[in-house]
Amino acid sequence: MATENEKMSILTDVKNLGQQIWLDNLSRSLVQSGELARMLEEGVCGVTSNPAIFQKAFAADPLYAGDVAALKTQNLTAKQRYETLAVADVRAACDVCLKEYEADGGRSGFVSLEVSPELAHDAAGTVVEARRLFREIGRPNAMIKIPATDAGLAALETLVSDGLNINLTLLFSRRQTVKAYEAYVRGIRARLARGEAVGGIRVVASFFISRIDNALDSNLPEHLRGKTAIALAKAAYADWQDFFGGADFAALAGQGANRVRLLWASTGVKNPAYPPTLYVDSLIGEDTVNTVPDATLQAFIAGGTARAELAENTDGALAALEEVAGLGIDVEALAERLQQDGLAQFDDAFAKLLALLS
Repeated sequence: MATENEKMSILTDVKNLGQQIWLDNLSRSLVQSGELARMLEEGVCGVTSNPAIFQKAFAADPLYAGDVAALKTQNLTAKQRYETLAVADVRAACDVCLKEYEADGGRSGFVSLEVSPELAHDAAGTVVEARRLFREIGRPNAMIKIPATDAGLAALETLVSDGLNINLTLLFSRRQTVKAYEAYVRGIRARLARGEAVGGIRVVASFFISRIDNALDSNLPEHLRGKTAIALAKAAYADWQDFFGGADFAALAGQGANRVRLLWASTGVKNPAYPPTLYVDSLIGEDTVNTVPDATLQAFIAGGTARAELAENTDGALAALEEVAGLGIDVEALAERLQQDGLAQFDDAFAKLLALLS
């Protein structure tokens, strides 16, 4: 088992390489036990949640039982009961992470709460709910998570113009990711046109990793298995460097705008034949985030490698993607299907969550 110094050492090494490690988990026990605070002391820099995480927490964490029973006696919808619990948890986690947020000048220490999956294709509804949740949480280090559908990108533009911190989720496509950057820039420009500050706005673009390999590996030759997702991530990072390294964005940066950061999500391996730290070791790069489940975090602390590999061998990554395309596989079409699958999974988790509270 890793010592406390060893835990801090590898996570500090990652942070020194320009990447933040966030925890992809949230529950009342995690906060109230002091475990989240300990993780932050060891080098974790933020927290993400989603409907599936809350569904598991509400079902398994005994600390919710009293509040759930009390809420069921009140004249509230199941969704209102859910939001009462989730907003309280996110607010408490924000308070634990506030020291990190303040010490890092507002670059880290964020906690994400997702809008209802029912709004995935409703831009106006997403904007209304995101504004309300951000207001109800009432913490500067809250991030509202919205899906990267076309409606979600339209909402992103408006919410950035409003000044909200946003976690754009369920990205699998390089093309859609660049469209997200463009929506962000439009929101920044609109805010600047009104003479309002943009320096406090933080946005992450959550690009999902392991689901790509899980979907493709059975159709690939041996030498490409477990490689496509990392190749896509490297290519997406090169796209990010091109977009935010250019003169157009430099002008906005001069007015205080921050770069969107790529956040690697779904980084727990789904194939047990792969090393448990595959999607952490391979994806460390400057100005990125990796949100990891508990088991992946512990595996990385115990046996991971802190080395900036993300920007290395981009040509090789592009060649691998060309080889995949040469097999008749359209990774953009796959990205669309995986996003729809992800939305369906969150819909299912949200329905189960609401059933617990009905």
